[in-house]
Amino acid sequence: MHLIANTHRGKGKLAPDAPYPSTKAGRVAELLSLCPKAAQTPLVDVDGLTQGGALWVKDERSRMGLGSFKALGAAYVIARQAADVSAAPDGSTLAGRTYVTASAGNHGLSVAAGARIFGAKAVVFIAETVPESFADRLRDIGADVQRAGADYAASMQAAQDAAIANHWTLLSDSSWTGYTELPYILMEGYLQMAAETVAQCPDVPTHIFLQAGVGGLAGAVAAYARQAWGDAPEIIVVEPEAAPALQASVAAGKCVFADGPDSIMGRLDCKEPSLIALNGLARDADHFLTLSDAEVAALLPAMAEVGLATTASGGAGIAAALHSDLRETLGIGPQARVLCFLSEVPE
Repeated sequence: MHLIANTHRGKGKLAPDAPYPSTKAGRVAELLSLCPKAAQTPLVDVDGLTQGGALWVKDERSRMGLGSFKALGAAYVIARQAADVSAAPDGSTLAGRTYVTASAGNHGLSVAAGARIFGAKAVVFIAETVPESFADRLRDIGADVQRAGADYAASMQAAQDAAIANHWTLLSDSSWTGYTELPYILMEGYLQMAAETVAQCPDVPTHIFLQAGVGGLAGAVAAYARQAWGDAPEIIVVEPEAAPALQASVAAGKCVFADGPDSIMGRLDCKEPSLIALNGLARDADHFLTLSDAEVAALLPAMAEVGLATTASGGAGIAAALHSDLRETLGIGPQARVLCFLSEVPE
């Protein structure tokens, strides 16, 4: 476990050419209602995991039938583009358009589902290490799956090359210099989860734990939480020890690449942050925390016993909230009200 305080809290951007995350949740619910199974997910009041205080968990495992909060992102971008074309978008609105992305997990499912709803095509590049079972899930909802490279970075480069060569729309869930417009809208889709949570919480949380890979979930939720609750909650961003991209960037005062070994927190195993998320979290988060694979894996059985079965990636924020040494360091006692996000189904 390694915890640092954020010395950039409330200050300027660390990536000057990228925007802050959106906090405009108003249009999101309306457009997502065009997608099947776009129902609210529950906020669970969890008993039996802590020695005192409230633990609230926003459970995203049923989100839009796709098993992850990521369903809100790419599908929202595609729904928004369909609404820009037609006042009454349907299954043929985006016919002839192709969206391309790289994915090691749930983002590709959202791209494929959104494309299918509005008549577009989806091409998803996956690395050689991605299980064939995931490729089959993508194909089941209409994606053209192509394997490229030994890791996510290689498959992302293949997606970028294909977008240029074929005049397709690149739809990534990260952002980098020169590529921020669609990721900004994609992160706006995650505000649906944040807005639901604010409405569902019975009181203002004292602590919010947000797991992060490139930082999309964490950046969107933190920005909305600050708008709704001000400085009241203490926000802690949680990353794998093997991929401290946000922590390292905040410590350096600029975007940096954080190299390291593979982590069992595969969805969070991202070595470079989204610039939009980095700007937002440098402004909004109080602490940046890394946990080892062993620290997270040790707590997954206890989560499953109380109905919170998930992966190491999906439960990293909860694991941090249960870490006894961290609770002592942050002063999380019997009066605390802790909010976490369970971000995906178990594999």
